[in-house]
Amino acid sequence: MQCLNNSIFYYFFSVLQFYFTKRAINDDFDLLFGLLDGSASLAKESLVYSYGRSFNGFAAKLSPPEVDTFSKMERVISVIPNHKLHLHTTHSWEFMDFSPGKIRPQEEGNIVIGFLDSGIWPESESFNDEGMSPPPAKWKGKCHNITCNNKIIGARYYNSEGLYPTTEFKSPRDAIGHGTHTSSTAAGREVDGASFLGLAKGTATGGVPNARIAVYKVCWDMLGCSNADILAAFDDAIADGVDILSMSLGSDDPQPFFDDALAIGAFHAMKRGVLSSASAGNSGPSPATASNLAPWMLTVAASSMDRKFISQVVLGNGEIYPVWAGDVANYSGGNGLLNAKNCLPGSLNSNKIAGKIVLCNSVLGDYTGVVMANGLGAIVSFPIPFLIDIALSYPLPATQVKTGDGDAILEYIRTTENPIGTILVGETWKDIMAPYVASFSSRGPNRLNPEILKPDITAPGLDILAAWSPVASPSGSPFDTRKVKFNVISGTSMSCPHASAVAAYVKALHPNWSPAAIKSAIMTTANVMDPRKNDDHEFAYGAGHINPLAVTNPGLVYNASEADYIHFLCKQGYNTSTLKQITGESNASCDGVVPGRAWDLNYPTFGVAVEDGQSVNATFTRTVTNVASTNSTYRVTVQMSSSVNVEVHPKKLSFSTVGEKKTFTVKVSGPKMVEQPIQSGTIVWKDGVHVVRSPLVVYTITTNSMTTSPFRPTERIRFGANSINWNMHF
Repeated sequence: MQCLNNSIFYYFFSVLQFYFTKRAINDDFDLLFGLLDGSASLAKESLVYSYGRSFNGFAAKLSPPEVDTFSKMERVISVIPNHKLHLHTTHSWEFMDFSPGKIRPQEEGNIVIGFLDSGIWPESESFNDEGMSPPPAKWKGKCHNITCNNKIIGARYYNSEGLYPTTEFKSPRDAIGHGTHTSSTAAGREVDGASFLGLAKGTATGGVPNARIAVYKVCWDMLGCSNADILAAFDDAIADGVDILSMSLGSDDPQPFFDDALAIGAFHAMKRGVLSSASAGNSGPSPATASNLAPWMLTVAASSMDRKFISQVVLGNGEIYPVWAGDVANYSGGNGLLNAKNCLPGSLNSNKIAGKIVLCNSVLGDYTGVVMANGLGAIVSFPIPFLIDIALSYPLPATQVKTGDGDAILEYIRTTENPIGTILVGETWKDIMAPYVASFSSRGPNRLNPEILKPDITAPGLDILAAWSPVASPSGSPFDTRKVKFNVISGTSMSCPHASAVAAYVKALHPNWSPAAIKSAIMTTANVMDPRKNDDHEFAYGAGHINPLAVTNPGLVYNASEADYIHFLCKQGYNTSTLKQITGESNASCDGVVPGRAWDLNYPTFGVAVEDGQSVNATFTRTVTNVASTNSTYRVTVQMSSSVNVEVHPKKLSFSTVGEKKTFTVKVSGPKMVEQPIQSGTIVWKDGVHVVRSPLVVYTITTNSMTTSPFRPTERIRFGANSINWNMHF
């Protein structure tokens, strides 16, 4: 029996029903030994990972019949295929009026942020450890195949398939730049004179420059990020002693939580007091595309800051002849108008475009054909208007224009006997409209749980300058041989580490706060976003724009425990069997819980999903904990459209001690609704010092889109538009 070419599955076991209270790798080997006809060699080859430091399970290569046999064993809680996920990219901190290093280095240095990503370039100036003390005593991590220091204190890598592209390193070293960028965004040291080829020059820094970095390389060039590797990284990171986990990756199609490695790993992290911050995805602006939807995770959208990069095109007084790609097709190479106008590889006639600027009408923003045919530059006209807010990097002089501007340039080329043009050097402009949510940022509503508003928050994710791997192409093009220390890229991958840094900042000042309390502080202190700039309102930005200045003193927090999330899952239709697949515990039970809406989860936002033709009728129960002053009194104010009635009881909450809890109810009612777009409101508690703000949204869904079953996630809500599967650079 051969197993090496079989698929990878991973398994969770009930500790109480297994052989030992604490499992060892030999236990997994013994099980596989019995399954694989008593063959020690096959069992050894089959076992990929043994998870046992933070939760119990293992990953193995098995054939479908073996999986079927194994899944029927009494001790097996769940069997999950090894899905692949995708990576979702410093003026941003200045834009938020936040000065990194606001707390003492000793306090910040006690915090370890773990990054599940593509690795790190340890020699980058952003990761120097000058003046830093040794790692905190709690730290149990290790460094594999790279040299760490007092800044990077842990570095591991995971590759369950054993495949290493020629571009990759068999180590935590970053071959594609993504992990270097995200980790330096959150916790990079100050580096003066940083820029991307002279653009965005200034001081690069992370939000918590004295925090420690631990790297868990789970994503590989051309291969993506496998679930087996992700769970192994969670197992190690939790046991190593990280305080915050930052994950700029996810699935294009949200899975039920018991099939979602990020949700499962984040649940176990939450149990150990670790908050998981994750990117919402880059499939916007289509609705219901957000990923990483578990309520125990912080889900981060991407928005702009008041700086953008512009490269202008000048026609009529330049020195280069522009041509339209559609007029210079490489017909001898088997290409026609469609390939040529999109400037696809091999589609252009090099005899006609060598030394010229080429106008490409490219749905993908492609330019590869221009490089291959020795063109001098490219003007990329996007037929998809919402992608124009991104400053893309190209391996040749290039710029991107809106479709209307592209049409005007084409008209100039067609009607001018000797057309000439120039692509000017990139400039930095002030964007007075900021912040607004980026076009690519994935939107809500939540496809799995309509009552839980996702994303939770938005943070800077457009045109972010941060450290880069010098072996990685700055544009993502194989034709780009430039080497840079810093790069400017965009994505929810870039917004996520901003939120991770803010969470670390809160954790440093409030080390005993739970993950839910930290998340609540981030959400309830968020700055209000302007709905006139964001058509999708809270489905685009959640509670608002992250505000690092206010997060450490929120006044009140909405706390939640493992038991609260278990109750939430039971209400969503999970039973005792499926619940164990997430918790990994044999005593987890949904006995006595009637499936229904998630209105009693102690969440910092309020969502009312109304079936078409039904009236609005929802009652929420919330409990807030005083984390600020003694002898404080909060009064509530409500804002909502006139068609919806909102009642809060009681209207006043008085606290005499820190840590005291108070419960209130929110009743939302209104007439029957059909095809109603999102209606936005707020519930705000004020004591004269603190403002504790929670959004409340009401919207309609189709009658057959609501279900309490977690087994058909893609059928939960139907909003029509399909997502655009688009990931920045990767």
